[in-house]
Amino acid sequence: MSSAVIQLIVLAAIAIFLVLRLKNVLGTREGFEKPIVPEDQPEPSARKRFEVIEGEKDHDIIDNVPEGSDAARALAAMKRIEPSFHVTEFLSGARGAYEMIVMAFETGKLDTVRPFLAPDVADAFEAAVNARTEQGLEVQAEFLGLRELVLQEAELDPATGEAEITVRFGGELISVARDANGNVVEGDPKTPRKQRDIWTFARKMGSADPNWQLVATGG
Repeated sequence: MSSAVIQLIVLAAIAIFLVLRLKNVLGTREGFEKPIVPEDQPEPSARKRFEVIEGEKDHDIIDNVPEGSDAARALAAMKRIEPSFHVTEFLSGARGAYEMIVMAFETGKLDTVRPFLAPDVADAFEAAVNARTEQGLEVQAEFLGLRELVLQEAELDPATGEAEITVRFGGELISVARDANGNVVEGDPKTPRKQRDIWTFARKMGSADPNWQLVATGG
């Protein structure tokens, strides 16, 4: 055997030895393997966990009632039944309803707001309007605006889904009652009257009817 052949066999043996050594050190890559993550970077799953915020506060609730209060828990339960319900939107609607109902009562035009009044509230308002009419009084009124609007209480019956929200209003209006001869018997046409009311609105959460009804009044 020539020296050239012997040299070729030796080189081949060295190459085979090196291949086997590399295989033992690096291993093999078969199928799907977890990608190598540099030591100075967290794994993708870890980064994702840090991005999740748990227990985020609902400012739509805590901007209107104290956090952790009975009212806050009731409002949160209302939202679980009806996710589209928003406290801020409710208060905006209550503001409009207050002006509309107050003016309807002052002017005696209750038919325009009757769908928003519970039967007993509507009966009480109507009795007061009829009493004024029997006395021959005519009322002229102008609503000047609200100086106070506060969500005071909120309750929910979990068994029936019936919700009640109590709101405190501080209104300002000019209201004048005149007799048949045009004489002022109540109010002042030049001086605004401050009026404070505490109203309770009710509705069954999750129902198709979006309207709240006035079920109780106080001052």
